[in-house]
Amino acid sequence: MYTKTLMAIFKRDLNALKIEIKAYKNEKSLWILKDGISNSAGNLCLHLIGNLNHFIGAELGNTGYVRQRELEFSLKDIPRSELIKQIDDVTKVVVSTLNLLTEADLQKEYSRRVFEEKMTTEFFLAHLTTHLAYHLGQINYHRRLINKG
Repeated sequence: MYTKTLMAIFKRDLNALKIEIKAYKNEKSLWILKDGISNSAGNLCLHLIGNLNHFIGAELGNTGYVRQRELEFSLKDIPRSELIKQIDDVTKVVVSTLNLLTEADLQKEYSRRVFEEKMTTEFFLAHLTTHLAYHLGQINYHRRLINKG
């Protein structure tokens, strides 16, 4: 089933996110901004956690999560250990929610209108994997730029 594939991708990339966050030489470096880079790795990490908790956990898994998107980009200096814990927690939410979905659920229209066009839940879940990978790449670039010095 397609959900097994999605689970494998989400688990792989959320684990890669943990590895990236742990790879910063200095915990404070997670929050540094450089010229031309508008988001720190810490804020991108919080954004990914909030995004998945909202669109998968709350919308599909009825977890009750309430997203505060503005805080994903304004909070600073969250300890690395807390980021890692939140990544672990959202991984559990994603996996447990995807385990509940049937093939019929995947073909239903996604519960929220996120883009201009209607879409299936399957399509939106695929989008969420690419969103995660996109920001994971930005974090990787940020870490290599910051750790260089």
